[in-house]
Amino acid sequence: MRSPHRITTEPPPDKPYTNPYDELAALAPNPLDEFLHEDKPDAADEAPWEPPNHRRGSRRRSRSRGRGRSRGRARGRFAGLPLAAKALVAVLVAAAFLVLGDRWALLYAEHEAAEKLKEQMDLSAAPEVEIEGFPFLTQVLDKRLDQVKVTVPDVAADRVSLAKVSATATDITIQGDGPTSVKGARIGAMEGEVLLSFEDLNRELGASQVTFTGKGRDQVLARGTLPVAGHDLKARADARIQRNGERGISTDIGRMSLQLGDLATYRPGTREKEGLHLSRASADRVAKETAKAKALLSVPAIVKRLGVPESVVREALKSDAKLHDLTGSPRFVNDVMGLNLIDVAMGHPWLLKKLGLDPALLKGLSQLTRPALADRLTLAFQLPKLPGEGTVSLRDVTVEKEGIRVRLTGVGLGFGG
Repeated sequence: MRSPHRITTEPPPDKPYTNPYDELAALAPNPLDEFLHEDKPDAADEAPWEPPNHRRGSRRRSRSRGRGRSRGRARGRFAGLPLAAKALVAVLVAAAFLVLGDRWALLYAEHEAAEKLKEQMDLSAAPEVEIEGFPFLTQVLDKRLDQVKVTVPDVAADRVSLAKVSATATDITIQGDGPTSVKGARIGAMEGEVLLSFEDLNRELGASQVTFTGKGRDQVLARGTLPVAGHDLKARADARIQRNGERGISTDIGRMSLQLGDLATYRPGTREKEGLHLSRASADRVAKETAKAKALLSVPAIVKRLGVPESVVREALKSDAKLHDLTGSPRFVNDVMGLNLIDVAMGHPWLLKKLGLDPALLKGLSQLTRPALADRLTLAFQLPKLPGEGTVSLRDVTVEKEGIRVRLTGVGLGFGG
C-alpha cells in the first residue's frame, strides 16, 4: 500500500520561510493609505468656518415640496374632471373674454358719441352718454340701439345757464359699419327735461343781490336788495313762469316794489297805486309833526291832490289847533299815503328832504321804469337749437323746490352723418 505524500511547510534549512500572501500584498498598494490620507488645503484657500443654516434650506425644500404637491394635486384634479366639465370651463373662459370685449366696445362708443355731441353743440365739456342694452356688439351689427341716455351739464341759454339737460332717446338707427366707425345716428323719439336751478339764478343774476325761491306750481318769488342812487332798496317781486312757444320760457313779473326802509315804497308804473308813496309810519309822522304837515300843505299841487279846500288849508297853516283837526282825521293819513311823490315833488326836491327822503332817489327811481326793473328780474330763456334734423318742443313747465323744471320731447333727431 502506497503511503500518502505529506507536504511539509517547513522551509529548507538553507532558505528562510516567507508567507506567499505577504508577497502578493507587497505587490499591490494599500487601499487604506488613500482613504486615511488627508489633503491639507492651502492657507489662502481656506475660508472661515460658519455654522450651517439648516432652517433656510428646510423651508425652501418644504415650500418647493408643497408647491410641487399643489401642482400635482391641481393637475390631478383637472385631469380627473370629465370631458363635459372641461368643455364647460372652456366655454366660461371664452364667454368672459367676449364680455370684456363687448364692454370695451361699449365704452369706446360712448366716448366717441360724447365727443361728437360736444363738438356739434359747442359745449364747454363733454356730456355723459350711457348706452343701454346687452350685448352691445349685437346691437351695433344690427345698426340699432335700444336706448341711450344723455346728460349735459351747464348749457348756456340766453342770460342764464341751464343746470342740467337730460334726455333718453329710443329707436336709434346707427350710421356706420362698426363700433369704431360710427358716423352718426338718427333718433326716432326722445324724452327729456331741463333744470334751471335757483342756486344758479342767484349766482348769475346776483348783481342785484336778489334770490329766487319757488312758490306753488308756476310762481317764483324774488327777494333781496337793489342799489339805486347809492341806496340799497329792499326789492320784492313775483314771477309767473309759463311756456312761450315750442322752445321758450317767459316770465310775467308782477307785484314789484322797492322799499326805502320804513319811509316809502316805490312801485314802477303809471297807475294810481304805483309810483313813490309814503308808508303808513311816515304818513302818521307827517300827521303828528307840525313842521312836516305844514311843509306838505304849502305845496298847491299836493293840496289839490289831497282834495282839501283852500280855505281849510289857509286856516290850518295859521292855527295849530285847526292843523291838528285837519291832520288828526283818519282820512288825512290815507290821503297822504295815496300821494305819488314822483309826480308832485319833481319841482320841490326840498319837500322830499323835509320828509326824510334823499332827493337823489327821485331821479334814480324815475329812471327805473317797470320794463327796466322787470328785465333785471326776468327768468325767461330759449332752449338752444339742436344740430341736425328733427324738432324739440317743450311739453310742461313746473316750479319745484330746487328750481324750474321743463319737460321736453323730440322726434326725428339726427346727429353726425
